[in-house]
Formats: sequence, C-alpha cells, structure tokens
Amino acid sequence: MKIKSTPLKDCYLIEPTIFEDERGYFYEKFNEKKFEELTGMNGHFVQDNVSKSSYGVLRGLHLQKGEHTQAKLVSCLEGKVLDIAVDLRKDSPTFGKWFGVELSSENKLQFYVPRGFGHGFSVLSENAVFAYKCDNFYDKESEGGVLWNDTDLDIDWQLPQEAIVLSEKDKIQLTFAEGNF
Repeated sequence: MKIKSTPLKDCYLIEPTIFEDERGYFYEKFNEKKFEELTGMNGHFVQDNVSKSSYGVLRGLHLQKGEHTQAKLVSCLEGKVLDIAVDLRKDSPTFGKWFGVELSSENKLQFYVPRGFGHGFSVLSENAVFAYKCDNFYDKESEGGVLWNDTDLDIDWQLPQEAIVLSEKDKIQLTFAEGNF
C-alpha cells in the first residue's frame, strides 16, 4: 500500500498494491497497523456504510459535529465518482480549502478524510457503489453540512447543472459563511 499526501492537511490517498494474474486480482483493502504507521492517524473504524447511486447524484457536503464527528476512509467499489473533502477545522492551515479526487472500481484508490471535514461525492458513471469506513457511529442529531454549490467554495463537481440530482436535505444546507462547524 502506498500513501500519498493531498493539498489538505491530514487527508491522504491510499493506493493498494494489486496482485493480478489470469484468474483476476487480489489486494489488501485495509490494514489498520500499516495505515497508522504510514499516516500517523488513528485507523480504528467502527462502522461501514455502502451506498448505490446513479449518474448525476450528488451527495454532500455532509459532516457529523461534536462528539460524533467522524473520520472516513472512502472508496468506489463499482463505477466512478468525484470525491470531495472540505477542511472545516478553523485552526487548520487549509481551512476553507477543498480537494477532489476521482475514485473508481478501476483505480481502486481510497481517500482518507479526517474528522472536521465536510465530505461529498458526485456520480460520474451510469451507477456507482460507494463504501465508507467511519471511525465513529452516525448520530442523526449531530448531522451538519455545507451547501453543495456554495460560491465561496466554488467546487467543480464535474457534472452539467441539469444532470445533478440532490436530496431535499442537500438542497437547503447552510452556506460556508453561515456554517456552524
């Protein structure tokens, strides 16, 4: 496994070592010990989530606040997504910055998004199956978010406006300036 830094403090891309032959492929998707050694971050995850979405679905930008804040290790098991992390840690040198990476079943990359970040993704393929490992349990009362098309963040979701499909919740999130992170 190879760990690559991103422009955001404490966010990492994880590239697995893939063993291929005529039968197919094998790779170690996660190893807590290696993850902690290579990143210095806690790699203990307590909840796994999977979502399936069709082209144009945009999920985000979401976060958990307070004692329920979550770090996530995300990957795309089928299809292709643009995954976005926004640093919402006010004391961070990269506060208010975002980074996007294409995750796909082909590249098998994983993206580590630490606690204190907003997170979202847009589906670029016909369908996508997306997996999240979380280091804290979900709590509905601790949900927060930032409006997906916030002009201060100016995120390029790589989708035409008319193709974007949002949940009702994602249509009414707070702007970055209004945010209570």
